[in-house]
Amino acid sequence: MTDAIATERVTREPVLSASVDYDVGDAGDGMIASARAFTADFLTASPAVGRRPVARERIDLARLVVSELVTNAIRHAPGPCRLLLELFDEVLDISVFDRVETSPVPRGHDPGRIGQHGVEIVVAICESVTVEPHPRGKRVRARLSLVAS
Repeated sequence: MTDAIATERVTREPVLSASVDYDVGDAGDGMIASARAFTADFLTASPAVGRRPVARERIDLARLVVSELVTNAIRHAPGPCRLLLELFDEVLDISVFDRVETSPVPRGHDPGRIGQHGVEIVVAICESVTVEPHPRGKRVRARLSLVAS
């Protein structure tokens, strides 16, 4: 089953895709806000390609996932990063490419810990999260259903 899913992902073309490059050295919070706005604009524009509008709840979840992944790139991967959004039928693939090969690791549950819950949040929200080696770094891909639960 896993092989069929991986093959399907590789062979299917997204309905809509867009990417934006960031220089991590430019600005942390401004870059995160820009990535969140880019994601909301992308999903809001999706009905222009013949689909129904994406529910506000799903847009907000996509913005949260993007925020967490881009924040990780800012904090742990010096150099540029790329945000790639790929829309497939009822699923959004959110990918962040950075220049560090080390995979993010979810930490165990610790209600006393302040911060560093980003990977846990992404794993809890998304259908899948994968880390793929990429030339000069890695790609963190999170798959988010756009069907309201």
